[in-house]
Amino acid sequence: MQTLKELIVSPWPWYVAGPLMGLTIPLLLFFGNKMLGASSSLRHIMAIVPNRLPYFQYDVKKEYWNIWFATGVLLGAFVTYHLIHDPLNVDIAASTREDLIKLGLTDLSGLMPSELFASHNLLSLRGVLFTVIGGFLIGFGTRYAGGCTSGHGFMGLSVKSSASAIAILSFFAGGMIMTHFILPFII
Repeated sequence: MQTLKELIVSPWPWYVAGPLMGLTIPLLLFFGNKMLGASSSLRHIMAIVPNRLPYFQYDVKKEYWNIWFATGVLLGAFVTYHLIHDPLNVDIAASTREDLIKLGLTDLSGLMPSELFASHNLLSLRGVLFTVIGGFLIGFGTRYAGGCTSGHGFMGLSVKSSASAIAILSFFAGGMIMTHFILPFII
């Protein structure tokens, strides 16, 4: 019998995790006609703060559930990272490790590659590219596409949205371009 810590830290089998994630969509639709998505949470939080920007002027009360959803995701990540999981011991598949080494990453200890995300790299040209410019492009792209990968992937595709299908294909194409054509020149 697994302990609670072992159960949480161990990857759940696809036949458990997949249906649990899949059941989220019909439950949200059935219990309130809600749309799943994480990127809209920032807009809802900004709508609570007094401001004069028209984009944030709407009745946010019906979207409080989304703020609680995002808070739960952040709290779960914090608890998992700091209290349950050993952040210095991340298992990476051998084939993924080989691919990352081919791309020029050598220190694969920890949660993220230190060549890209270590604190001393944040103010370097590479760090600015990844954190500031990359963060802006992700934020802009998410709003321009009308949602993030979870919103389009889970919700949009489940309601047969052609815009979501295009967005998901674009997300994957962007990831492939970054990984194979841009990242090797940055590392």
